[in-house]
Amino acid sequence: MESKQTLKLEAGINFRELGGYQTQTGQKIKSHKLVRSASLGHLSPADLDFLNNYQIAYDIDFRSSEESQQVPDRVPDSAEYVFNPVFREDLTQASKFADDQPEEQPEHDIEGMSKVPLNGHRQMIQTYRELITNSSAQKAYRTFFDKLLANDQEGHALLFHCTAGKDRTGMGAIFILTALGVDRETIVQDYLLTNTTSKPFINETLQKLSTVNNVSDQMYDSVKSLLTVHEEYLQAADEEVQKMSGSWFNYLQKVLKVDDAQIAQLRSIYLEAK
Repeated sequence: MESKQTLKLEAGINFRELGGYQTQTGQKIKSHKLVRSASLGHLSPADLDFLNNYQIAYDIDFRSSEESQQVPDRVPDSAEYVFNPVFREDLTQASKFADDQPEEQPEHDIEGMSKVPLNGHRQMIQTYRELITNSSAQKAYRTFFDKLLANDQEGHALLFHCTAGKDRTGMGAIFILTALGVDRETIVQDYLLTNTTSKPFINETLQKLSTVNNVSDQMYDSVKSLLTVHEEYLQAADEEVQKMSGSWFNYLQKVLKVDDAQIAQLRSIYLEAK
């Protein structure tokens, strides 16, 4: 069953509205203020019209330089493009097989994935640790909060994305939902929703992989781990957060330097009035 959070675009994967989620104080996140997604590299003219009508004011691109150069964003006319790489390279491996290949290459070039790690699950566990501990990631997420604070015009929305819209983007969603006071269960549900909203793409990619000669079960399982999200990945991030700060909210304040005044400002911008 399709989630009410899902935005229907012709050529966009994993586009989701964060509006409507409820905080622990009973307030709701405003609609048309926060959008998370996968790549904007293949959007159709109708998709761009949709995002313009959505009044996207900021397009925050968490991809690496290589990813963004290979498949540049198709930026809505209404939006300011913000290149904000979480990592210097794509540690998530999403760009190797996501629907984000250069236009001159066949999409889903499964046979070209010789560099994909054979233990995708372990790769993702390590990546999630680095999403918390890596100084480049910390800098990018602080910039993310600066833009969230700047998005204070009524009716204007901020969109943030990476290639697959699940790991770097997923962490961004966790940070802002935490800042707004959304409960842990809802945050985890939103994180895991990627497995539903990206299911057609995931199934198509795995089906193509299964037709390639000499693909081992280990490679198949590795790719499946890289294409999806799991609570174990988030638990790895939890462990690093606990070591560094004791809690996610403390991490926002101690590491990302989002202070009490900024938390109050974010809640004023993004939450419906009581």
